[in-house]
Amino acid sequence: MSRYDSNPFEEEEVNPFADQGGRGKSGRSNYGGSGFFTTNPGSVPPTNSRLSPLPPEPYDRGATIDIPLDNAKDLLAKEKELQAREAELKKREQELKRKEDAISRAGIVIEEKNWPPFFPIIHHDIPNEIPVHLQKIQYVAFTTYLGLIGCLLWNVIAVTTCWLNGDGVTIWLLSIIYFISGVPGGYVMWYRPLYRAMRTDSALKFGWFFLSYVFHIAFVTFATIAPPIIFKGNSLTGILPAIAHLTENVLVGIFYFIGFVFFSLESLLSIWVLQHVYMYFRGSGKAAEMKREATRRAMMSAF
Repeated sequence: MSRYDSNPFEEEEVNPFADQGGRGKSGRSNYGGSGFFTTNPGSVPPTNSRLSPLPPEPYDRGATIDIPLDNAKDLLAKEKELQAREAELKKREQELKRKEDAISRAGIVIEEKNWPPFFPIIHHDIPNEIPVHLQKIQYVAFTTYLGLIGCLLWNVIAVTTCWLNGDGVTIWLLSIIYFISGVPGGYVMWYRPLYRAMRTDSALKFGWFFLSYVFHIAFVTFATIAPPIIFKGNSLTGILPAIAHLTENVLVGIFYFIGFVFFSLESLLSIWVLQHVYMYFRGSGKAAEMKREATRRAMMSAF
């Protein structure tokens, strides 16, 4: 048998790590007891796997890959842009503050409508804008303005009952005129001037208040009595028409008598307000006492 027909597994196996001195005559390694053997490195061992090969991955030549393009220069440019915007905002803020200070020095006050809270139509902030020693007078003055609204509203109701009992529609129309002219007129003519006079201590505004408030007191005093001058006084709920209606129609007489009570209270409170505002304006001892009392209360609350 030739050497090509011999079994390949019987070829001499050379172990480079074996001790050269320990070889026998046959040239075999001393580690021949192992069950492992080496094969030809160039040969490919057969595979027995039953798994199918993976399909090739699709390749799209038109696909785009998102690669972040922000580098150090872009970040630096954005930072500079933000700094420029911040500087511009600060400049605008300083300019706005300068204008507000100029308006304040000129005596111009920006009034924001905040009353009544559910439907703001006027500016009203006594605790923050009126001095402490004048807040009581201002609150009572505001009460007289609200009282005027209540008196004129009740006057419309009472005169409506009188009209429905056959006294004519003219008195009802007059009561409506009293209401729609008295409510805004009272605010514009005397309450707002008093509010601004208390806030700025303006003699001109005080003078306008005195002139208008005297007319207000004259009207509510006239309504309290309601003399039979205009349509027998039935367009106002005073004491004289109340007595006259009590003998004719008890319900109408009661409504007029309630109106008389409202106008009486309004007259008394209005006289009180006029007296105390005049005392403050003239700088009497009472005004100085009120200032000292307010200062004392502020110091006690601070301690």
